[in-house]
Amino acid sequence: MKHPILAALACVLLAAQGSQAQAAAPAPAASGTSPASPSPQGSGELLDGIAAVVNEGVVLTSQLETEIASITRRLREQKTELPPPAILRKQVLERLIVEEIQIQRAMRLGVNVPDEMLNNALNDVATRNNIAFADLPRALEAQGLDYRDYRDSIRRELQLQILRQRDVLQRINISPRELEQFLAKQKSGIDQASEYNLAHILVSVPVSASSDELAAREARAKEVFAKATGGEDFAQLAVAYSDSGTNVQGGALGWRPGSQLPSVVVDSIPGMKPGDVTEPLRTPSGFHIFKLLEVRGGVQQAVESQVHARHILVQTNDLEDDSTVQQKLKAIRTRIVDQHEDFAAIAAVTSADKGSAVEGGDLGWAGPGSFVPEFERSIDALKESEISEPFKTQYGWHIVQLLGRRMHDTTDDVRRNRAFAALRESKAEEETELWLRRLRDEAFVELKM
Repeated sequence: MKHPILAALACVLLAAQGSQAQAAAPAPAASGTSPASPSPQGSGELLDGIAAVVNEGVVLTSQLETEIASITRRLREQKTELPPPAILRKQVLERLIVEEIQIQRAMRLGVNVPDEMLNNALNDVATRNNIAFADLPRALEAQGLDYRDYRDSIRRELQLQILRQRDVLQRINISPRELEQFLAKQKSGIDQASEYNLAHILVSVPVSASSDELAAREARAKEVFAKATGGEDFAQLAVAYSDSGTNVQGGALGWRPGSQLPSVVVDSIPGMKPGDVTEPLRTPSGFHIFKLLEVRGGVQQAVESQVHARHILVQTNDLEDDSTVQQKLKAIRTRIVDQHEDFAAIAAVTSADKGSAVEGGDLGWAGPGSFVPEFERSIDALKESEISEPFKTQYGWHIVQLLGRRMHDTTDDVRRNRAFAALRESKAEEETELWLRRLRDEAFVELKM
């Protein structure tokens, strides 16, 4: 791939959404800045211009030109036919306007990206490319990218993710009944373990659209569908017609497991084969058209080794240091092993782990990685019914009893977790589109071109 670092960045920043994990050029410099002042020679020649006024900020002409150049280069690399310049310019400008609106909202709400979070994201990029974090600036420079601009663009992407988490994802609720209905529906539908490569076109409908506007948007969607099924290139149609944020990527949603497909298309997928295109599908955000590009994978059983254990936790305090607590637990262990006192009863009144104390210290069945390493090592060394000697973890001092081991088929658990994530993801896409539409409708935008 020509841009391995950028591909890794897409994985780091877009996994929560799962829908746009593909290489992309970094975004332009932060928007909302003032246009450059006249040259110092007094000629009055502007070094930059304004493409659009957005509330109290602006989108600069230089931003627009940089983004158009980047997208044009990427589309050519993907061998996607470019739309007419005026259409591409309009699409890109709208994308920058919507981003500027989000950035302004994030700033008003005090949404900030700590340096630690930013450095972790950049370190992930370096790790995925098998280079040291300190070598990242040099690697970016080799691709013609300025490290400072790149760092700013990543900070902005993270800031927008946090904003969407706050405004959209945190407000999505999945009821138990909804989850059960979704699971039942999936059993007779798509293979949840298969992966589907999709492309998407959205013909948006304004929230307050009149009947005439709605009819016009529906007619446009049908026109696009006719072109797509008539043999025209879907990626080109997405660039030219789609109102989705993926339009300049040719509508590509990338590979998604069946459990994470947009809910609007789930019913259509079982009857489709690669190359098929859905008729326009209506949702509150508009009319959606999907193309199934490829399918891969299949059902995989998930079996893991689990342990059933119970424990008693005692913590140090101002009066009891490590040595005192350790001796205290040794005495408790002796009472249980030699005097046959009830483990659960002692745990209920002694353990500092209030969550498990009410269950007699019972931690239930747990798979690998459920406990901190010291705790797992102590359990692994035990025979069934054996009680460990006191040991210390970051939470305090413990004794633990192994109640049993088993190999457990977690396929159903995995399926439920994936179903929950799929419901949330599918709702998130629709809710994000509506949220962006509301922000756009409420903003003051004046085009200067």
